[in-house]
Amino acid sequence: MIKTRLIAVIILRDGQVVQSVQFQHTNVIHYDAIHAIETFNRWSVDEIVFLDVSRNDQGRAQFRSIVERVSETCFVPLSVGGWICDEDYARALLNSGADKLVVNTILHSNPKLVTSLADRFGKQCIVASIDFTRASGQARVAVDRGRQVLPSTPVDWAIKAQALGAGEIFLNCIEHDGKRQGYETETLKAVCEAVEIPVIAFGGVFRWKHLFKGVEAGADAVAAANIFHYTEHSTKHAKRYLAGEGVRVRKEGLI
Repeated sequence: MIKTRLIAVIILRDGQVVQSVQFQHTNVIHYDAIHAIETFNRWSVDEIVFLDVSRNDQGRAQFRSIVERVSETCFVPLSVGGWICDEDYARALLNSGADKLVVNTILHSNPKLVTSLADRFGKQCIVASIDFTRASGQARVAVDRGRQVLPSTPVDWAIKAQALGAGEIFLNCIEHDGKRQGYETETLKAVCEAVEIPVIAFGGVFRWKHLFKGVEAGADAVAAANIFHYTEHSTKHAKRYLAGEGVRVRKEGLI
């Protein structure tokens, strides 16, 4: 049986690790991303997702340089995303040490590029990041760092991403992001039931039981950001909690 992965998410703005609260990134946690990577390596997290949320694409060279630095000391799979809008930059990130590419806005603006990247690098390399908002009461997809809301539902978007060649879904609710309420499990469950590719739950974890609720909703992997930065040995505690609830997790980090 496939084991549930525990994923740490590191969010960078202008090269600094920041806290995310409903897509606002004002609180700097680390001035050097290498410190966060070193911590998660010691705590045996299963994977790391590295996201560049800078306001424009002028920092792509800096982000690529950071990816290259952290990949030298990162001993788990590393997924990276943010401002991936052409194949050259995607290839540069992979050449810098990334294992997977996290794509978001191009699912809307340039879907052919998603398929091209999947054909070029393999479906297992492409993670479709789906942000959604429930501001109007109905779940709707948001792109461009949450600034543009589309008429599509997350379920429709996940089905589209799968058809375009994505090998994984990374699902995040904007209203739950950083708000300590747990995952938005209604939409998470619907997306998990609609696609055949793995789904990563993200956004809102504050207690370990929130991770378990994500697994109950059908997520193949559970991810968090803020809580892992502020709780000592947090990934070990998280794994032990999940294992205690009967979830099959990787043994690394349990001891």
